[in-house]
Amino acid sequence: MVLFLVLALAISILAGIFALQNSVPITVSFLFWEFEGSLALVLLCTFALGVVVSLLVSAPAMIRKRLAVANQNRRINELEKRLEQAGPSQRTSPKR
Repeated sequence: MVLFLVLALAISILAGIFALQNSVPITVSFLFWEFEGSLALVLLCTFALGVVVSLLVSAPAMIRKRLAVANQNRRINELEKRLEQAGPSQRTSPKR
């Protein structure tokens, strides 16, 4: 947790330095929309939008993976209960 906080602090300091050094006003046009702001603001907003889009795109795969793990854990618990119910007399070692 401390490493995460130190890393977040370092990134925010670097973003602040970047914003101070790139304060040139620019105009961004997209279709009928026009926005004027500093270069740093436009780049940071674009970066943030990219992070959000990548999270949205990867969310279904993460959800599928968590569901698969949950199903495997449920199956393991069922098999362990069956094994406990079987008792030691029915457990056999594999024949060679």
